[in-house]
Amino acid sequence: MRWRLVAAWNVLKAWLLVAGGCAIVGAVGWALGGYRLMSLLVFFALLVAGAAYWYGDRVVLGLVGAKELPLGDSPALHASVSALAGLAGVPKPRIYVLRAGLPVALAAGRGPRGGAIAVSRGLLAAAPPAELDGLIAHELSHIRNRDVLVQSAAVVVAAALIETSRVGGWLQRTLLFVLGPLAAAIVHLLLSPKREFAADRAAAALCGSPHGLADALTRLDRAAELVEFRASAATEPLYTINPFAEEGLAGLFVTHPPVDERVRRLRALDPEWREKRRAA
Repeated sequence: MRWRLVAAWNVLKAWLLVAGGCAIVGAVGWALGGYRLMSLLVFFALLVAGAAYWYGDRVVLGLVGAKELPLGDSPALHASVSALAGLAGVPKPRIYVLRAGLPVALAAGRGPRGGAIAVSRGLLAAAPPAELDGLIAHELSHIRNRDVLVQSAAVVVAAALIETSRVGGWLQRTLLFVLGPLAAAIVHLLLSPKREFAADRAAAALCGSPHGLADALTRLDRAAELVEFRASAATEPLYTINPFAEEGLAGLFVTHPPVDERVRRLRALDPEWREKRRAA
């Protein structure tokens, strides 16, 4: 199946990221202290990579302020996620909630056996069941394809670079000018907008209709134009759509294709949708 090839490619990209990081720190160690320092730095880089693999989802969820959602607080949501996960052929991911009033959803983790989905309280309050199912199916597709592995790694690296600029004191602006584009370049190197189109198609197949997700994307896009969203710009790849205003630093991290194009492609999966709606 095609999604297995996508998952394998994402795992390969994660390994290439680790190899590239080790090569960079190894070169620095060799230049500064020869073989001994190079070995120590590479070993340290491998430890950091291992920790990021096992705990990267917690780091990412901490960045966005997500809290785990108990079963008793939203049994309908848990039931919906469980049913869609069964259709997708993946274990039920952990479910988290964001305090944001803006309707948003995201996925994080390392893959099917270590994935998590977070939804905002604004989304739970505003989205009808069909739209919420479409968004959940979209995020489950990212988990099944292991997009979350690369997304989480890219976000952790980019956020670390952005935060490094904050220790610069009076040099902060200069460091941000250098590290911001570097962080954005890493994100764009690892992530392609095509992953969103693929997850949209997979979500439509899981739900049996593309229209729930199409309506949800339209709702999220309109809400993002009206409500300011505050979070680290480096977390942009995690969300179903880009919730940030495309200006300043946030404009560098846009990895999502235009919502209008995504909706158009989803509607095209059911060419007779206009007639069906008129009949309804």
